[in-house]
Amino acid sequence: MSISQIFLALLEEQPRHGYDLKRAYDEHLGADRPLAYGQVYSTLARLLKNGLVEVTGVEPGEGPDRKRYAITDAGVTDVDRWLRSPEKPEPYLQSTLYSKVVLALLTGRPANEVLDTQRAAHLRLMRELTRRKAGGDLADMLICDHALFHLEADLRWLELTAARLDDLAKAVRP
Repeated sequence: MSISQIFLALLEEQPRHGYDLKRAYDEHLGADRPLAYGQVYSTLARLLKNGLVEVTGVEPGEGPDRKRYAITDAGVTDVDRWLRSPEKPEPYLQSTLYSKVVLALLTGRPANEVLDTQRAAHLRLMRELTRRKAGGDLADMLICDHALFHLEADLRWLELTAARLDDLAKAVRP
């Protein structure tokens, strides 16, 4: 996730101080990915250096002066380009879980236990996400649905791999 582009989009909505920007991030996107204040200000400094934001006002605060940031035309162009470009689909062609299954087979350990342990962890997380979704707002529902669909795909892979475990054992062991 690109914090820079997120900040630019939030600034496109309206100019903000760093504190207000973090609060807007936390409100809309930060439930599962908290953002440190240091990251807010280092990101704003980089955006300022790159000409994507500008300081439109400075106000005295309890600590350092509070700067109000606004997006520039170059920043709007950058956000537009980012929003229009697709995210790279992750093919997961080399996963840690697959490696664990193969290595369990190679070392004579029970690979079915690796699969069972992972299945239990997936199901536990799916129950948590389902509870969160039931009590959440629309954003929580959509985020949880996204995660649940990925976990369901993983479970299908776990079941398929379990069904093919004997064949995989023959393929990886000489």
